Amino acid sequence: MLIPLHPNPEHMDPINIKATKSNPSVIYKNNGQLLIKGRSIPSDVKAFYQPLIDWAGKLEVKKLTVDINLEYMNSASSKKLLYLLKVFDGNNNIQELSVVWHYDEGDEEILVSGQIFEKLLSKAKFIFEENKDN
Repeated sequence: MLIPLHPNPEHMDPINIKATKSNPSVIYKNNGQLLIKGRSIPSDVKAFYQPLIDWAGKLEVKKLTVDINLEYMNSASSKKLLYLLKVFDGNNNIQELSVVWHYDEGDEEILVSGQIFEKLLSKAKFIFEENKDN
């Protein structure tokens, strides 16, 4: 039998990882909203994403919105991000999963990545939002 690391998974500790030049910010405030924003080119992609992947499998929330606004991600980050989303998608505690996928105007690469991810997930509903230049 697995013992949860947190006594009440529904009220797991908030996540607040500050962005760096190579890592995105990751914010979760126990409100069913996860924000991943910035650049994702960590030197050790496993060390950055694995704690989030472990957390995703334990999360107990009925509705989750994952807001992804990455200006750039390398291929290793893309694989880990997809795996993170697959863990959310397969988490039976999450009944409704939405992914808001932001992409910069004219950035076909990030847009296509989101469209590929959408096809690989069964439960997630994707919303594509174009970031306009101001």
